[in-house]
Amino acid sequence: MANSKASKPKESPAGRWISYRPEIKVLDCTIRDGGLMNNHQFDDGVVKAVYETCVAAGVDYMEIGYKASRKGIKLGEYGGWKYCREEDIRRIVGDNPTALKLTVMADAEKCDYREDIPPKAESVVDMVRVATYISQIPTALDMVKDAHDKGYETTLNLMAVSTVPDRELAEGLELMAGSEAKAIYVVDSFGSLYSEQVDYLVKKYLSHCKPAGKEVGVHMHNNLQLAFANTVEGIVRGANFLDATLAGLGRGAGNCPMELLLAFLHNPKYDLRPVLGCVQNHIEPMRAKLLWGFDLPYLLTGYLNQHPRTAIKFKEAELTGEKGDILRFYDTVTE
Repeated sequence: MANSKASKPKESPAGRWISYRPEIKVLDCTIRDGGLMNNHQFDDGVVKAVYETCVAAGVDYMEIGYKASRKGIKLGEYGGWKYCREEDIRRIVGDNPTALKLTVMADAEKCDYREDIPPKAESVVDMVRVATYISQIPTALDMVKDAHDKGYETTLNLMAVSTVPDRELAEGLELMAGSEAKAIYVVDSFGSLYSEQVDYLVKKYLSHCKPAGKEVGVHMHNNLQLAFANTVEGIVRGANFLDATLAGLGRGAGNCPMELLLAFLHNPKYDLRPVLGCVQNHIEPMRAKLLWGFDLPYLLTGYLNQHPRTAIKFKEAELTGEKGDILRFYDTVTE
């Protein structure tokens, strides 16, 4: 079907023979991306449930949160998954005696990475993913080298790629392809990309990454109801690192739903059943409070290729009983 370089076929529930690509790696970022909707204040029970689900489902990586600077923070403003101290992670996973690899994300210029990221020998974390805007690439390259030298796998996640001029993107990719990163990600931060753009971007990334021995990843947001479709487009074009979240839980309109992705992949290493249970018992009960997922305000910021912060404020007002006027919101964001 969509997966080229096919290996062992597996019969799908519908009886059709579907092939799969064994080199694909699935990364769950439910707690990290979802934490942007509740200031990273998940209780331990939810984090442990997601961890155990990823293990049972055969997911390759789980991103448990951020490594953000702790300088000047207000006590209680954010939960522990914004900082991912080693003792907090181990409280959930112990020594992680499983095949699941753990990741954290460090934003360029927002992480005291030299001090806050310990050597791999002292950590249960396996991978550090560095998120960067195009203007921050020199800092991001230093962060990747620091993490690599400490013994971690690394990726570079280039944010807001939909706003980057083509020439700047080519220059940035050339620099990133020379780094120690294992994979470089196409990140649709604003949920504004269409399949033709994903097709173009993945091919462009591959033209730089493959000669350097690197993989390409995709991280999609659902403002235009295209997160899953764009992830599939990335797979078709050769992306092997795939981000998803349980029930699509993530900032604003959310992400590619894990349950859709695993159902599509038809890889016998992945088990959909544990994901369905966790979505039912732990993730969906939070929706009424966290208000993630497709909605008109998120549609508009995605359509206009804008950061979703204004749409998030619009939605947050609903929690206080304030009924928003979508036409007024449209007029405001299109001024």
